Amino acid sequence: MTDLLQEWLVLLARHTASPDAGAVGAAMLARWSEPHRRYHDTAHLQGVLDAVDALAEHADDPDAVRMAAWYHDAVYAGAPDDEENSALLAEADLRSLQVPAALVDEVARLVRLTVEHDPGPADRNGQVLSDADLAELAVAPEQYRRNTERVRAEYGHVSDEDFRAGRARVIAALLAAPALYRTAQGQRLWESAARENLTAELRTLNG
Repeated sequence: MTDLLQEWLVLLARHTASPDAGAVGAAMLARWSEPHRRYHDTAHLQGVLDAVDALAEHADDPDAVRMAAWYHDAVYAGAPDDEENSALLAEADLRSLQVPAALVDEVARLVRLTVEHDPGPADRNGQVLSDADLAELAVAPEQYRRNTERVRAEYGHVSDEDFRAGRARVIAALLAAPALYRTAQGQRLWESAARENLTAELRTLNG
């Protein structure tokens, strides 16, 4: 947590001198540490930030992508408007910290992009965020299964039948795409392992 807060402060210091950056970062980490989170927690946040760093050379504005990574699941209630509410939080927080308006707008746009993970061919920032958010699909199979169990625990309000059907639709759509990852580096690092994990899970869901 201390390391993450320091990472936030270093990031924000490049774009604002506001003395409130630490308080906003601490509030953000409190959100990421909410007790109902099982997968979308601080470990996921750190994983996405690490993946952004691995792909940073591809981005037009790596810091915009990093800020968007901080906010992309900042509001997480397992609801359809989580991404929109996360984008609204980003706008409110970053404006209060006097981050430049163009950067705030780009961060909010990127957060909203995580609804579909479908950045355009010229959207280099969006490609990096999308790939980073999906990077954990490529973990070792046993870790992937544990992650899947944690995601299921976050949707305790959804019946098993509905969860399985919804999960199967999402996975089938991902696998139908020509590539899961939009950057060449993402494809090299994660494409093969992620497809194997998704295919195995879909087989189980449809079994």
